[in-house]
Amino acid sequence: MKIQTKITLLFLALSIAILLLLNAFIFYFEYQFNYQDFYKRLQARVNLAAQIRLQPGEKSDAYQEVRNKYLEKLEAEKEQIFKADSSGKFANHGLPIEFFNSIIATGNDTYKQGNQFFAGKLVSIGKQKYLVIVSASNPSGLQEIQELKKILVLGFFGSLIVVFFAGKLFSYYTFIPVRKLTDKVKSITSNNLHLRLEPLGKDEIAELSNTFNDMLNRLETAFETQNNFVSNASHELRTPLTIINSEVEIALKRGVADISLLNTIHAESDKLTQILNSLLLLAQSGYDGKKQSWQKIRIDELIWTAVESVKKIHPESNIKVDFSALPDNDEALNILGNGNLLNLAISNIINNSCKYSQNKLVVIKLSVQNKSVVIAITDKGIGIPTTELQHIFEPFFRASNTHDYNGHGVGLPLALNIIRLHKGSIGIRSEVNIGTEIQVFLPSAAV
Repeated sequence: MKIQTKITLLFLALSIAILLLLNAFIFYFEYQFNYQDFYKRLQARVNLAAQIRLQPGEKSDAYQEVRNKYLEKLEAEKEQIFKADSSGKFANHGLPIEFFNSIIATGNDTYKQGNQFFAGKLVSIGKQKYLVIVSASNPSGLQEIQELKKILVLGFFGSLIVVFFAGKLFSYYTFIPVRKLTDKVKSITSNNLHLRLEPLGKDEIAELSNTFNDMLNRLETAFETQNNFVSNASHELRTPLTIINSEVEIALKRGVADISLLNTIHAESDKLTQILNSLLLLAQSGYDGKKQSWQKIRIDELIWTAVESVKKIHPESNIKVDFSALPDNDEALNILGNGNLLNLAISNIINNSCKYSQNKLVVIKLSVQNKSVVIAITDKGIGIPTTELQHIFEPFFRASNTHDYNGHGVGLPLALNIIRLHKGSIGIRSEVNIGTEIQVFLPSAAV
């Protein structure tokens, strides 16, 4: 059963419960009001009967005249007056025993037996006691209750029809965002993974859209990694393999072991090994984060570790770490992630800055902005042409001004994959012969 149908039925069930409760209250209070009103009319007649029949005189005559003119005759109305015996006791002359005993005990009471209503009270005149009883039936009141019952039943079933269609309309409009989300998700395939859902508002649907977008980011990274690995591996591996094969053929033709040929083969083999290692790391960095070892990491300590790694490769590098913008709360510097992978990403970025700035000053500044840890790495190197900035995160792409520097074009794509894996992002600004600034944004674990 679809959730939309379930909501309609739940809406209907709740409405039925509310309508039943409301109808029960209306019927109960109308029932009580109708009977209480009729009892008051009987009690008024009891008082008039006592005044007229037990205390005759001008006042009684006036009461009689008012009764005849203004009080209607009730259905099966009957007056009864009983006189107490010498001992002050009354004999029961066919009255309901419960009603009779209650009047004797309390002096005033009302009673209902079937459709017959009774009202009575004890009246004392001097030393003599009298029991005044007035009884009547109430067919009009019962008819009103029956009519009300009919109206409530018809109104209940009529309301159910209205509520059912209102529930369908309510659930239909409620699930419009869900249907749009479903249609959008269905339209996203492996050929257009760049498409994203547009979250509207801050409700649960927007939260679901953001979750889908996060999943699509991971899928796109994994697909790009796989596609780049397949499309670029053959191209990058072909060059050193061709050189190795050519050198081996020359050596075989000469029939001698030429030391220069062996050196070339050794160098190209090393290059091939580096490319293979880089490709494997690039492919592995696209894996789901659940397969990695996640832990809380102090980003300032990670930066020092990365700097030490770079200095082992470039001992002559000139690196300055700026911690002047650190927050007062040290917890804001904690992030969740894989220390080895993050060290590899930051090291690659710092290594590039040192390499392409010819060991000029590289400044690493750490700060916290908008619940994110920001690592800004600035150099004064050769920079990147503006037209080529959009391609620098593509595997094996190298800017046109980097021919004099060794590299494979894998460092930045690898760093981007790792940062994305940690739900972060990378921003870059660069100007040729001025320098480059790369900012890494990682979510703080203190959020």
